[in-house]
Amino acid sequence: MTTEQKINLISRQTEEIITSENLEFFLKSAMSIGGQGEKLNHYIGFEISGKIHLGTGLVCMQKVKDFADAGVKVHILLADYHTWINDKLGGDLNKIKEVAVGYFKEGLSAAYKCLGGNPKDLNFILGSEFYHNNDLYWQTVLEVSKLTSLSRMQRSISILGRKEGGEVDFAKLIYPAMQVADIFTGGFHFSHAGTDQRKANVIARDAAKQLKFSPLKIGKENVKPVAVHTHLLLGLGRPTQTDADITQTNAEDNRQNQFEFKKLALLESMKMSKSKPDSAVFIHDSEEEIKRKIKKSFCPEGEVEFNPIIDWAEYLVFSREDKITIERKPKYGGNLEIHGIDELKKIYKNKELHPEDLKKFMADYLTEFLRPCREHFAKGEAMKMLEELEKLLQNTK
Repeated sequence: MTTEQKINLISRQTEEIITSENLEFFLKSAMSIGGQGEKLNHYIGFEISGKIHLGTGLVCMQKVKDFADAGVKVHILLADYHTWINDKLGGDLNKIKEVAVGYFKEGLSAAYKCLGGNPKDLNFILGSEFYHNNDLYWQTVLEVSKLTSLSRMQRSISILGRKEGGEVDFAKLIYPAMQVADIFTGGFHFSHAGTDQRKANVIARDAAKQLKFSPLKIGKENVKPVAVHTHLLLGLGRPTQTDADITQTNAEDNRQNQFEFKKLALLESMKMSKSKPDSAVFIHDSEEEIKRKIKKSFCPEGEVEFNPIIDWAEYLVFSREDKITIERKPKYGGNLEIHGIDELKKIYKNKELHPEDLKKFMADYLTEFLRPCREHFAKGEAMKMLEELEKLLQNTK
């Protein structure tokens, strides 16, 4: 695979890469150093906070597969300490560890397999094990903290899913420094995350050249990690009235920059969430659950922006399909063959495709695509892991 092909693979369906120039430099350098090529390392971290939904299981893991296919060694941090700090699963560290090495590892591997990947590609790291007796890690946490102001740490608590300026316990202010230290101590050249984790990645890049304990290197050169931010898959629910107001623009006031900022905030507020089960499809949902959730989903006729079913078509379907066929009765125009997301958006915007037909296609597509995951969690140890997680979630509501 050429460098250009690798760049295209890693870059596809991303929201942002910081920076494309750094990405190209890394890939070219890795192919040329010593005539053998230096092994590049990728990382993504997950809080262990509930069932795995399509945003984590398919969108994130598809990008993990893209990195693996490009020859990058992929790592998944099962972030039990971060989960504990963020009060998830009742804040019980022992339970969080059990879920991390049991259900979560099993689920991510099953989702990766659905995407055509080999689970043997995946290198799992349990946070608490990585930090145990690791002086270098804790030195790096302190060094990152010394290089970052308190006010910036306070602004960065949004990466925990918490509102900026809200009162929090002190441990949550350590969370961003720990996340940044993960990158450098692990020697990860690529920090892969959703756009909601951008602030931590920017701190990492700002601190990179000043670190003494665990600088990131290509050859002998100290480098900044490349931040690869992927899309936050929209949840199935309707935006709130307050959110809907954000979509309104006022051209006369020339507020385009403010509008774009608010638009991003709206998209983030609409993201799929484990805490809102009907807004999400989980990787092992039954056929009936998938169809029920999608049937009742928000999908306004003729609207393509802030429409979760259009969003899912772009990031779940056309990420792997060149064309699709939407089945319709002859009286409604017969079957419709669509080539790519742009054509789908055009047809839908022109009201040439009814929401119910699009929803039915999406439900049928995901039902079939997720069949291996569903079957995997319907038996054996995987089924027991899921049952234990469901009990834990019920008891920590």
